[in-house]
Amino acid sequence: MWSPDLNRRAALLGLLAVSACGLTPVYGPNGAGQRLFGKVRPRDPETYQDFAFNRRLGERLGGEGTDYDLDYRITVGVVPQAITTDEVTNRYSLNGTADFVLTDRAGRVMAQGRVSNFTSYSTTGTTIATLSAEGDARSRLAEMLADQVVTRLLAASAQLPE
Repeated sequence: MWSPDLNRRAALLGLLAVSACGLTPVYGPNGAGQRLFGKVRPRDPETYQDFAFNRRLGERLGGEGTDYDLDYRITVGVVPQAITTDEVTNRYSLNGTADFVLTDRAGRVMAQGRVSNFTSYSTTGTTIATLSAEGDARSRLAEMLADQVVTRLLAASAQLPE
């Protein structure tokens, strides 16, 4: 049986092990996240989803910078989920991917990848409610994809020049 003292000891030993391996907070002093904060300029938005994506990038990485360019392509697939016996769709899933490339001013690729996520919305209300729900779902999806891109960029930021 586990005792509270044993649990505390295990937690302290775990913290000690993590601190001994050289991990540092990405947003902490001298953290690798400082190499990106306020230095990334995403491509100009073309769609509503791009605007939501860029807004979230700005929230997470600071204002637009001039050191790095971030090019991305968001692709969204719409999949019917809940179909009644009368063949009426009550719910749709939005499956999205974002391919991204971070380049420096010289055009060298610093990081690249693909992230994916999904969300859904209901169509059981009025037409206006359904359109509003779809817009909210698309905005949520863009924000989730932006969060995942930022996570990938922060993970790669240790290899960026200071």
